[in-house]
Amino acid sequence: MNIQLTALHYVYLAFIVLIIAVMIRRRDTTIICVAGIMTIGLLATETLSGSVAGIFSSFIYATKELLSTIFIISIIVAMSRVLIRTGINEVMVTPVTRFIRSPQVAYWGIGLIMMVVSLFFWPSPAVALVGAVLLPVAVRVGLPPIGAAIAMNLFGHGIALSGDYIIQGAPKLTADAAGIPVTSVMTASIPLVIVMGTVSTLTAFWMLRKEMKSGTVTTVPPSSSEAVSTSLPGNLSVERQAMSPRLQKAFALLIPLLFAVDVILMFVLKLQGGDATALIGGTAVVILIAVTLAAHRHAGPEETTNYLIEGFQFGFKVFGPVIPIAAFFYLGDAAITELFHNPLPEASHGIVNDLGVALAGLVPLNDTVGAITMTVTGAVTGMDGSGFSGISLVGSIASMFAGSADSAPVLTALGQVAAIWVGGGTLIPWALIPAAAICGVSPFELARRNLKPVLLGLVVTTIVAIFLI
Repeated sequence: MNIQLTALHYVYLAFIVLIIAVMIRRRDTTIICVAGIMTIGLLATETLSGSVAGIFSSFIYATKELLSTIFIISIIVAMSRVLIRTGINEVMVTPVTRFIRSPQVAYWGIGLIMMVVSLFFWPSPAVALVGAVLLPVAVRVGLPPIGAAIAMNLFGHGIALSGDYIIQGAPKLTADAAGIPVTSVMTASIPLVIVMGTVSTLTAFWMLRKEMKSGTVTTVPPSSSEAVSTSLPGNLSVERQAMSPRLQKAFALLIPLLFAVDVILMFVLKLQGGDATALIGGTAVVILIAVTLAAHRHAGPEETTNYLIEGFQFGFKVFGPVIPIAAFFYLGDAAITELFHNPLPEASHGIVNDLGVALAGLVPLNDTVGAITMTVTGAVTGMDGSGFSGISLVGSIASMFAGSADSAPVLTALGQVAAIWVGGGTLIPWALIPAAAICGVSPFELARRNLKPVLLGLVVTTIVAIFLI
């Protein structure tokens, strides 16, 4: 598999290194990303006007790609706002607090529930379901919002998505590309997913607990109901709206029931991804309207619009700094073809995938080096923030490195785990926005806190894979 690297590939790689360096120094990367887009546009179009226009076009492309996520987050925030204001959220979470009585139980409880729900319906809709119900409980018992975001992120977008044992989207893509049965990839991935998940979640929990003890991370006193409310998405201020206790209890029962019906419908109708997210989003809008009309009566129509405005203000405020970064990284995949009329060589499969193939071609073909290369290649292909865009490439490269029929599934599964953990929503800021936004924390801060646990997990998982080969 010979891939010709061009100046576009090398410039893109140079900007990736620069962006990572700037992120490590905790500085804003927007200007660097815009400079990268403009430079790539200049090389692709060979005109200054095309380069400058490419900046705006790439922003539009990134916004379109992220739009469904922006909408679901905005709507969930709007719904949460009216539930907080009417006090329904307090009534709704009271039964759950009997079981979640400490930050430790909250961390592992939220994580495990998120993992189970994500296995059936994928993480994006799972974040909305789990976050809306369990975040207030977790904050009440002293788990910081960033801790809840880490748990949802690592267990959902990490463990559940990298194995994908129920929906089987990921293993099918990698197995087909590697030319091996799906069941062999799934079987080989089980120990790798277990090791990766165990190391990353334990490390993250240990780091979080250490920070909580030292006071370097903010926790909310369990006795402060107002603090709990204001720790919900967007740290929205609370101005109570009177509602009778009877009506509060009725809605507190109805809302979880409606979301439970959503879960049943997703299972029966086999809804996943965007379809599942749309069902949850539509349900949230119906809940928002019903509660607002019941609480505000004659002013209900106007207040419904106000809640939606607040939700969308929050959504675009959160995504504002992310769009320029996402716009740059989308150029590593299909965006460069759509925006700049395919300036890459004919055999190219996108800048990021080409770089992955080139990396694989620089190392000798044996199982040990192959395992290390598969981890690095998977991580590189995940840099576009998708997680899924490069796993077909991972499967094809795994078949090249496999020294035997037994090693092919392990290498394929290892590349799949690396690609999805990096790109599926634990390290790339715009990929983990759902969990960050629902918990009202910075996606960049969440990515920074995930970095050490995920990298350590990848190292240990690679070592285990070498022994399994």
